[in-house]
Amino acid sequence: MENKKEMRTWLDDMNLDHPLVIAGPCSAETEEQVLKIAHELKDTDVNYYRAGIWKPRTRPGNFEGVGALGLKWLQKVKEETGMKTCTEVANAAHVKLALEYDVDLLWIGARSTVSPFIMQEIADALEGTDKIVLVKNPVNPDLSLWLGGIERLYSAGIKNLGAIHRGFSTYEKSKYRNIPEWQLAIEFQNRFPDLPLINDPSHITGNRDMILEVSQTALDLNFDGLMIETHFDPENAWSDAAQQVTPSSLVQIMKDLKIRKESDPEAEYNSELNNLRAQIDVVDNQIIELLGKRMKVADGIGALKKQKNVAVLQSKRWNEILGKMVLEGDERGLSEEFILRMFKAIHQESIVHQEKVING
Repeated sequence: MENKKEMRTWLDDMNLDHPLVIAGPCSAETEEQVLKIAHELKDTDVNYYRAGIWKPRTRPGNFEGVGALGLKWLQKVKEETGMKTCTEVANAAHVKLALEYDVDLLWIGARSTVSPFIMQEIADALEGTDKIVLVKNPVNPDLSLWLGGIERLYSAGIKNLGAIHRGFSTYEKSKYRNIPEWQLAIEFQNRFPDLPLINDPSHITGNRDMILEVSQTALDLNFDGLMIETHFDPENAWSDAAQQVTPSSLVQIMKDLKIRKESDPEAEYNSELNNLRAQIDVVDNQIIELLGKRMKVADGIGALKKQKNVAVLQSKRWNEILGKMVLEGDERGLSEEFILRMFKAIHQESIVHQEKVING
């Protein structure tokens, strides 16, 4: 699959003056709920109304969607509001039903993207369709797996393709439900700059209070749109209650977002500069997060040294680390002077952490 300008045709043809917006409830719960939310979103900047019909859950026993019945409700949404509709499909049977009920946009979830077998089954079922098909990143941070899923659809003659960045699962404690790993999304854009890329801040954050922040970062990184879960009564939603926003909150978020568009002759320069600065911000945040993790390890070392009555400073170990890091830095174009300054500062902070534990 090669990058082509035609990959953007389905999005460009919409002639939007704002990023693409996909919004609606995590799950279709009742006909009344689906229609009420749709009518509240009808006259906003929302372009596609989303609702989960089949809900793959991590563990059985939770609400797993209303099934095909919900497709009739999406039909009513289109009839009553004129909004285009979309839902997730996870196998060939889902595809058949979604096409039968004329759903306008289909997306493939992270749990499906992770399996080439499932992706091929869905690609075969969708072969030649003119529907828009978006592929969420797999649960693990594997760019090849993500692109491979899209390539299977491309090989099946599906022209209207795009991707959704919803973050990646981790065993580590984080402020995110799914860690964004922005660098991987940036690499995706570098490989296929014309393949529309949508951000899903709802699944990245798992927290409605962080939706605006993550959405802004995505737009700063030149994402083409957002998928935001929306419910008229989020607290009592049947799934993912903490990450859904009300329709009025969504409208406010869309107003507060800063769209990086310039009208002066240096527009291209300013746009590229903003994008590169956003990338630096992403990396800087990663550095701070990694340093925090390193100091937690230093706290553990301090506790162990206290238990064994061992001195904080271990000169031999420190010199070994410094020598190794100078060589590693040189391979990455970093000067010895910079590496020495940086790691001396890190080492000093580690000593401070250990001394605090020992002197507790």
